[in-house]
Amino acid sequence: MSHPAQVPAPAKLGVLTGLGFLGRAVGIAFRSPKLLLLGAIPAVLTTLLMLGGLITLAYWAGDLATWLTPFADTWSDWLRQTTRFIAGLAVVVGAIAVSVVAFTAITLVVGSPFYEHISETVEDSLGGVPEAEKVSWGRMLWLGIRDSILLVAVSILINLPLLFAGFIPVVGQTVIPVLVACVGGWILALEFSAVPFTRRGLTLKQRHHILRRHRGMVLGLGVPAYLLCAIPFVSILAMPIVFIAATLMAREALSRRP
Repeated sequence: MSHPAQVPAPAKLGVLTGLGFLGRAVGIAFRSPKLLLLGAIPAVLTTLLMLGGLITLAYWAGDLATWLTPFADTWSDWLRQTTRFIAGLAVVVGAIAVSVVAFTAITLVVGSPFYEHISETVEDSLGGVPEAEKVSWGRMLWLGIRDSILLVAVSILINLPLLFAGFIPVVGQTVIPVLVACVGGWILALEFSAVPFTRRGLTLKQRHHILRRHRGMVLGLGVPAYLLCAIPFVSILAMPIVFIAATLMAREALSRRP
């Protein structure tokens, strides 16, 4: 009895593929300064807002560390100070982790028309999207706000245990920051790729399912994007470049659906 031939699953895409999209995006952005400028405008306001918040947090980090570690009040000076330094560092790292995701979410919502135009321009230059759905600006804004709130909430829930794990000596200062960057990079990739998926009528859940098949590619793009967006002012130029790269990544992942 003969069996029907099975169609092999599309090959998974790796870390280097994600990094390659960032390289291509740099070329596209600097060949089209208008796209770079459009993507940078919303990021300027959000950068100033988030920077102010982080400076305030850093100023009060010592007091927060003391409040979080009342059990250390009776310890020896060196042990109490070391514990509270680690606690303060964990608070700042956790805040940065959430703020990078929040920064991206706010910037993408505020700059929704700009980033939608950038995504369409990039995709049209590559052949367009024949099955593209016409999504009104209002609906795109609503979907962006809804998905961003969900992703920021997920980021907070995941980073809370990582924040407490940051108190663990050595591990908290080595392994935990790597995990934070991977989690943040994954969430950023989901945020940045929203427009091309929405144009095809796909939801956040479907976006996550499709990108999950290519974890290496997503992290190869998402982790560097996370690190770049965590640097004040560098994030202004990083935003449009990463957005272009995420559009390229989404297009590639979508073309490989079984």
